Amino acid sequence: MRRRFAGILGLGVLIVSATALAAPQALKPFERGTWQRVLKGHAGRPTLVHFWGVTCGPCKVELPLLGQFAKDHPGIDVITISADLVPNLPAATQSMLDKAGLSSTENFIFSDGFVERLRFEIDPAWQGDIPRTMLISRDGTISTIEGSAEIADLEKWSAQQLSTH
Repeated sequence: MRRRFAGILGLGVLIVSATALAAPQALKPFERGTWQRVLKGHAGRPTLVHFWGVTCGPCKVELPLLGQFAKDHPGIDVITISADLVPNLPAATQSMLDKAGLSSTENFIFSDGFVERLRFEIDPAWQGDIPRTMLISRDGTISTIEGSAEIADLEKWSAQQLSTH
C-alpha cells in the first residue's frame, strides 16, 4: 500500500513538474533592487525595457507591436515591466502579455506599494508616465523614449546594436 501511494505521489510530482516547464514564464515581482539586477543580468547585451500598464490606452496598441519586434529580433533582450499606478492585477497583466505575444520574454510587475521609490531607482526624473521605453546598448548607454515608441526607431536602434557585434 505504501509503495502504491509513493508511486502515485511520484507520478503526481512528475506531472506537475512537466506542466510547470511547459507554462509560460510567470510575472516576476519588481521591487526594490530589481532594476540593478536587471541591468547587471543583461550587461553587454542590447536590451529593450518597456514600461506599460493594463489601463494605459496606448500600451494596448503598442504591446502587440513589441511582441512582433521581440519575435523578429531574437538578438535583442526584451523586458516588460507593468508599472500601472492603479492596483496592478497579475491575471489581467499576464493576459495582455499573452495576447501580445510577450509571454516568453522577461516580464515584471511593480509589487511595492511605494511605486515612487521604484520609479526613482530607475530614473530620478521619471514621474510615472507610461508607456516608456528604455533602450540599453551593449556598452550600458541608456536612451529613453517617453510615450509610444515608433517601431521604425526600434528597428534602427536594433540594427545599430546588432551590426556592432
